[in-house]
Amino acid sequence: MSAAAVTAGAELQAFAAELYPICRSITGAGVRKTLQLINRRIELDWHEVPSGTKVFDWEVPLEWNIKDAWVSDPDGRRVVDFNAHNLHILNYSEPVNTVLPLGELKARLYSIPAHEDWIPYRTSYYRRQWGFCMRHRELLKLRQGKYQVVVDSSLAPGSLTYAECVLPGRAREEVLFFTHICHPSLANDNTSGMAIATALAAWIAGAPRRYSYRLVFAPGTIGSLCWLQRNQRRLGRVRHGLVLGLLGDPAPFTYKRSRRGDCEIDRVAEYVTRDIDPQARVIPFEPYGYDERQFCSPGFNLPIGRLTRSVNDGYAEYHSSADNLTLVSASQLEQSFEACKQLVEVLESNRRYINLSPKGEPRLGKRGLYGAVGGRSPADRERAMLWVLNQSDGSASLLDIAQRSGMGFPAISLVADELEKAALLRVADETEPTRTFAISASRKRALSQPRNEAQSRSTRRKRPDLRSTRRRK
Repeated sequence: MSAAAVTAGAELQAFAAELYPICRSITGAGVRKTLQLINRRIELDWHEVPSGTKVFDWEVPLEWNIKDAWVSDPDGRRVVDFNAHNLHILNYSEPVNTVLPLGELKARLYSIPAHEDWIPYRTSYYRRQWGFCMRHRELLKLRQGKYQVVVDSSLAPGSLTYAECVLPGRAREEVLFFTHICHPSLANDNTSGMAIATALAAWIAGAPRRYSYRLVFAPGTIGSLCWLQRNQRRLGRVRHGLVLGLLGDPAPFTYKRSRRGDCEIDRVAEYVTRDIDPQARVIPFEPYGYDERQFCSPGFNLPIGRLTRSVNDGYAEYHSSADNLTLVSASQLEQSFEACKQLVEVLESNRRYINLSPKGEPRLGKRGLYGAVGGRSPADRERAMLWVLNQSDGSASLLDIAQRSGMGFPAISLVADELEKAALLRVADETEPTRTFAISASRKRALSQPRNEAQSRSTRRKRPDLRSTRRRK
């Protein structure tokens, strides 16, 4: 991996570390602080959805904020302390100040017996109660007596906050990326997704683009439902989409198909992830997981899949204090970021063409497209041209051609550009010329090289100069 790539991974890891300490939930100050940090890097439109708002079959709950929480033993020593680790509190605990015997208190304590030194992450968003999470080793040490319990929190009318980065393109059709921002100090789930989505938005903003892009940062479930309810009229514009999360751990990529199972994003994601990592997995859709289950519910059935490494509840550290910054690495974050960029590049360039000289092979040499000396087997570039010309009858996309030929997509896309400039191809069913996302010829050539050589090229782009923030209330 090049020095530039290591730097990109280190930057992603540093931003994940900046996000990690914040106590987030589905509402409240932690969410807003998180969005403020993201807003320093990309331009966000903010949205507030008031408590009590009906959202399909759900309702936005009261806003939750917390200042402090602890449990002290009969000697006054804090045995559970929110300030030591924010996973110690049952997320969304209502305020309480009381004294309880150990027998009653234990009903409110959560631990992981199989991992005695890990603190579990537990929530109670829609049922009012309080509780604490602690290491099982410490739970076993508690002795009989009276324990003071304090939760200095508030549940009051407020709002749910989400934000989106909107990047208009040539077309009104949109590519939607979604990542959840509601988990407290869990690094893989999901500071990794937030860091990569933020970097991806900055990278996309740095170049002309065919599609419009919308990157949504919202609490899980209720946040995506709020976005869907408020954007029902524009959902017809969503051409492709991905839910991003769990992108920093060492597992291979896992792509979860859309509910439809045969969308272009399904084929593109499978191609890209397996090209980067032959161990990448593709799994079918199921109605359990993250926010893809909202986007792919039968009332919407959007062309949206999910990209992770491990799957939810699929690694030992999931929803525990062991999902910390040591679990995510710069190299894994960089590889995940690279996969997202290549997904965008393929979506931008993938289209169907019509061969304008379909009767026999056109004479490439007189157009300067073929080698000057005959009698040898064609070079890869020339073979790619022959494949594109042969398959371009308006029914096969460039991805179809790449997969059928066994050649890399960047090589196929590069020669398609050359053939179009030579007036041998035209884009099927499009009236304006093909000028897509600015994937330079050198970038395409780099991606078309063997993997070890391609990894030595820098793919970083400068962050755009963002001068203003629009906030809607």
